[in-house]
Parts: sequence; C-alpha cells; structure tokens
Amino acid sequence: MHPQVAAVSKSLLILGAGGHGKVVADTAAQLRHWRTIAFIDAPRRGEHVLGFDVLDVDDVSTTLRDRFTDAVVAIGDPQRRLQLLDHLDELGFSLPSVCHPRATISPHAAIGAGSVVFAGVVINAGTVIGRGCIVNTSASVDHDCVLEDGVHIAPGAHLAGGVHVGHGSWIGIGACVRENLRIGSAVTVGAGGVVVADVDDGLEVAGVPATAAFRRP
Repeated sequence: MHPQVAAVSKSLLILGAGGHGKVVADTAAQLRHWRTIAFIDAPRRGEHVLGFDVLDVDDVSTTLRDRFTDAVVAIGDPQRRLQLLDHLDELGFSLPSVCHPRATISPHAAIGAGSVVFAGVVINAGTVIGRGCIVNTSASVDHDCVLEDGVHIAPGAHLAGGVHVGHGSWIGIGACVRENLRIGSAVTVGAGGVVVADVDDGLEVAGVPATAAFRRP
C-alpha cells in the first residue's frame, strides 16, 4: 500500500479503475490528503490497482458513505461522469477537485467540484473550470478561460486566453485554440488540431487550421 498520513481522517472513493482512474489515484496519493483511497469498478471488483482496493461491490450506495467522506468520478464519458457526480452529491459525499502537486494553478482561478488536474498543467488567473472536468497532463489553460461542466482538455493541449469551451467538449491531445474563441458544447477537436475560429455545438473538427469533419448525432 502507498503510505498514508495517520493524522488525516478523510477517505476517497474513486469510481473507475481504468487508466484514467489510475492517474486520479496516483495524483490523490501524492497529495496525501486522504487516509484511505479505494476504487469501485464492477468488472475489477476484488482486485488491487496501484496497491489500492477495488471494492467488492457493484455500485456506489449509502452504505459506502459510512466508510468514505469524499468521492470522485474517473470515467471518460462526460454525461455519465456528471450523472454520477450528481448521484454522489445526493448521497452526501464531498466532491473535491483533485489537483496534482506539480500542477501550476493560479490562486485567482476556480476549479469546480469533481474536476481533476494532472501533473505539468498550467492554469492561469481568471480561469473558471466547471464540475467534472479533466485537465490532463501538461495541458495549459491561459487567463480568463471558461470550461463548462464535463470538459476534457487532453494531454499537451493549449488554450490561449479568453477561450470558452462548452459543456462536455473534448480538446484532443496536442490541440491548440486561439485566444477569445468560443467552442460549443459536445464538440470534439481532433489531435493536433489548430482552432482559429469559433466552433458550433456538436461539431468534430480537425486539421491545421481545424475544419469541420462532421456533426455528432
């Protein structure tokens, strides 16, 4: 098991023990805010992941609230992630943001409940990040950006200042977005895309400059 800090009384439940869940758990362990960390992931129940238990249960319930103070959702689908966050909130769990100690986050930025920020990330002043967002390894989000709930900024992606990203959108690995643009909801920006104009809801865009490939159903 990873070393835990005996003086800390909080405990963290992570929903999802896949690759993303591993990074969430590893980040949480390095923060040393939680005495106990464990997963729920029905296909892996009873296993150990990174030395942490995958609980022998199918789903989160009120009984687990007696054992865990905090919870975070570590799954990729944004709608499901937000649904589960709402369920955890209803059950009375605290929904912390989990931010790596080697991320650089301005004290004048806001990170929403249940969001995760990984190593090497830079988030600058005036930025507001919603609930259940993912800002992945070595991404950067410059000043005065807005990420609505469920947004995923992939590893190495970069948003210039004043960018607004709508609900549940995904900015692919290595993509870049020019300053002061608006990316709609349920948008996908492909890997390495360079966005130089606003993107309407539901579009998938890719290339340099990024252009629409098709509209998501």
